[in-house]
Amino acid sequence: MLPKNARLNLTADFARATKSGTRVTSEHFVGYLYIKPAPEETNPPKFGLIVNKGVGGSVARHALARKLRHAAAPQLSKLPTNSLFVIRALAKSSSSDVISEVEKLVTKLLERSTRNAVK
Repeated sequence: MLPKNARLNLTADFARATKSGTRVTSEHFVGYLYIKPAPEETNPPKFGLIVNKGVGGSVARHALARKLRHAAAPQLSKLPTNSLFVIRALAKSSSSDVISEVEKLVTKLLERSTRNAVK
């Protein structure tokens, strides 16, 4: 379970991460990472999920959401402070190895965001 201060729950934050953040696509997921520039205060990284009905019924969506939260919890320590991390599950995401795929997403997002920051 994610701590309450690590959960992304504001619509504006989801929009900011998905529209202005760095995006990486894998086979079953799309990851977004937005790092707030020059923050006044430091907040821990926040994580959010987007799992739509294309993934399956309610049971399938909630099972996938639990797997994703479990996989993302240890990855939050790798993210910079004041960052917003969102995972969107693609339709019919039946990934058996969610943990390694999320780990690869985080690694690629961090590489791409540092590459974009240097430019």
